[in-house]
Order: sequence, then C-alpha cells, then structure tokens
Amino acid sequence: MDGPSSIRTIQEPFEFELDPIKGSRFLACLAPCGTEEEAKAFVGSVRERFRDARHHCFAWRLGSGAAAVTRSSDDGEPSGSAGRPILMQLEGHEVTDLACVVVRWFGGVKLGVGGLVRAYGGAAGKALDRAPLVTRAITLELVLRYPWECSSAVQAVLHAHGLEAMQAEFGEGVSQRVAVPMARIEQVEAELRERSAGRVTVERP
Repeated sequence: MDGPSSIRTIQEPFEFELDPIKGSRFLACLAPCGTEEEAKAFVGSVRERFRDARHHCFAWRLGSGAAAVTRSSDDGEPSGSAGRPILMQLEGHEVTDLACVVVRWFGGVKLGVGGLVRAYGGAAGKALDRAPLVTRAITLELVLRYPWECSSAVQAVLHAHGLEAMQAEFGEGVSQRVAVPMARIEQVEAELRERSAGRVTVERP
C-alpha cells in the first residue's frame, strides 16, 4: 500500500534546557500528542507551569505523509524566528504525533532574528536528539464479516499475528473490527481468505 507503514514519535514527555545565551534561558518541552486538542492542552499546560517566562513558542506535527497536520507559533517573537525553526526540527528528525514548546526567559539582551532561530531551533533539535524516540506501526481498522463456523479460522489468523478484535457484533454472522499494521494488511487478508475458503469478507474504510 502507498504511504509509510510506521512513524517515529516520542513515548513520554521529555525536557532539555540549553546553556544560557546572553542571559536568556531556553527550555524545550516535548510530549506525545495524537490530536490537535491534546497538542493545545500540552501547550497550555507548559504556559501554566512556566508563567514567569516571556515566550512560549511551539510547533506540533500530527499524522504522516500528505495527511500530516502542522502548526507553529512565534508567541510574540519576530515572525519566523521561533515557531518555524522548531517545526523544521520536527520535520528534519522525521518525527510526528508530538508537540514541542520552547520556553524563553528573557535575559535582557536581544539576540536578533538569526540568534533566535539558532536558539529555538537548537533547543528543539537537541531535545529531539536526546529524547526516547520510538518507531510505531501505523494501523488501519478493518471490518471482518464471516459466518459463525469460520470463527475458529479467523481467531487463529488474528492470534498468529498478535492482533485482537476491538469490537464484535453477533447476529446471523459475525462482524468484527480489528486494527492491522499497514505493512501486514495484504498478508492478513490473504490468510483470512485461505483459512476460510473465501468466506471472510474484509472491508477497509
């Protein structure tokens, strides 16, 4: 199938602070986020924790490929000097489903646009270099429909691939939802057809 079969993301929140630059402090905060609501909530929580800071610049990246959703904010810094450099680090590290907030405590000396780009991008980049990144399979939810007598065959295929049904409905036959890693969809479909003599139908969204 087209598109990536896995993503790189962060497993748990992580923080890294640069050495002070002309008196200013820069703290990068990372967190996993599956939705824009979660990303917004994380940004809000960082603002609340560090209310004494001058700026809370951020970027997030959700999803993958052409469907990826991104957003960035300079939060009062000169346009393009903070949010975009943070986002570029997320893209450069090829990570997604995470948000990064770089908090700045102003030290009294202006750094200029170039200095800000290096500071914000550097804080985000060094945090990502050190963060516990993981590779996670992208899954697609399939709907399996089959007669009762095929239940054992279906469960055998799912068990062999370490898959568990998320939802099942029982009537004259069985309707079952299961999340399958993108890289294994073709194989799972083929095995279901083979084990059930073609009596299992598979519906994709």
